[in-house]
Order: sequence, then C-alpha cells, then structure tokens
Amino acid sequence: MRLTPQEIQLFRHNGFIKLPTRLPTAQVEALKAAALKDMAEAVEPVARQAGRIIRISAVWQRGGIFQETITCNEILEPLESLLGPNIEFVLNRHNHIYLRDAGSTHSLELHRDVSHWSRTIATVLIYLEETNLENGCTRVVPGSHHLPAFAHFKDETLQQIAANQTIPLPMPAGGLLAIDSMILHSAGINHTDGTRMSMTLGYHGVDELAPEGNPKKVLVRGERPYRGNDRQG
Repeated sequence: MRLTPQEIQLFRHNGFIKLPTRLPTAQVEALKAAALKDMAEAVEPVARQAGRIIRISAVWQRGGIFQETITCNEILEPLESLLGPNIEFVLNRHNHIYLRDAGSTHSLELHRDVSHWSRTIATVLIYLEETNLENGCTRVVPGSHHLPAFAHFKDETLQQIAANQTIPLPMPAGGLLAIDSMILHSAGINHTDGTRMSMTLGYHGVDELAPEGNPKKVLVRGERPYRGNDRQG
C-alpha cells in the first residue's frame, strides 16, 4: 500500500494524487450511518445552511468508526510515503464530514486551505458517496501549490488563469484523494436531487522542532522525536 517513487513524484509535481487504496464498502456504509445519525441528532459541533445541517465537525473527538478510519492502514500506509514514519492528525483544520446537496454553496470558489508552503497539510478526502461531474466532484488546479504563497486569492488575472486550468476529479465511493493543501481547489456544484458526502482529514509529518504536548495534534503513527539543538544530552 506504499506509494511508488513515480506516484510520490506526481504528488510533488501536481499537488494531488488518487491513493491506490480504497475503503471497504462496509466501512464506508458505517461512516455514512454514523455521520447521518449525528446530523439527525444535531450532535455538536455542526454547521448549518438555511437551517439544515451540512457539516459535522470534530470527527476525531466523536470516536468509534471515525477514529478507526482516521488511523486505518488504507490512509496511513500511503501517507507514510509522503510524510515519513511519524504522522500526526490535525484537530483544528478539516476534521469534518460534509453533506452537499443542490443548495450547498460552501467552498465553491477556488481556494487554498493554508496560506504558506512551510505550514502545508497533507489533506485526505474520503468520498462516502460517488462523486462525478453531475453532483459536484472536487476540482483542482494542477501544480498551483507551486505558485507564490499568498493569504487571499484576489488577483483577477490569476483567478482567470486558474479557472481556465481547473480539472474535475470524479471519485468512487470509498475512494481516497490526497492533496497538498496549498493547491487551489474547490467543490463543484451539485446539479442532482441527491447528495454527495465526503470526509476531510488533515495530516502532518511530526515536527521534530516542536515540543510535545500540542493539544491540536494527535500522534497516529510512529513517535515524536525532538531534535532541537536545545535538547538535553
């Protein structure tokens, strides 16, 4: 389940890669059922649009099938090829499940999830329902993570260039897409009567210069070595 050198190079060059692994159907259905239950019961924290719940957040903190998925080999094995053997899950970026229908408007504009290359995240999108051109699959601008760092995507010329180079990425249910969070991307418009549900997760390689005890990150693989030159011994 490790990525090949060619797949790693494609991720570095293009800013995204469809992982060779896929979640089993039973796991996808269990995730959907758990997410829909929490939405029906309005288990906080949630986000609403026009009175209806469109997102549940803090999925790690919900435990159960959510934590099992965040730490599963289908995700962490290929991620190890990109991040190394020591991996943390980020609690305060992503860590949510979206349910998008025809009225959903969130994240339709091209955007970056982080504003600087030194703080980027390996984002993994888990598609709990098939996504395609009709129901609003993810769109990306290949290679745009190499553009200069900026906090806001406001340059009209760059907006036009990016819009012209955007490509859609249809994915099957259970499919896993890894993106560099500096890449310009967006959700597509759902033109159907159905929904499209996806889970968004963020991972870092362990920061060897950061002391232990950051409450916003959870170690999910390996260890936290500290290699700062002020360490004792």
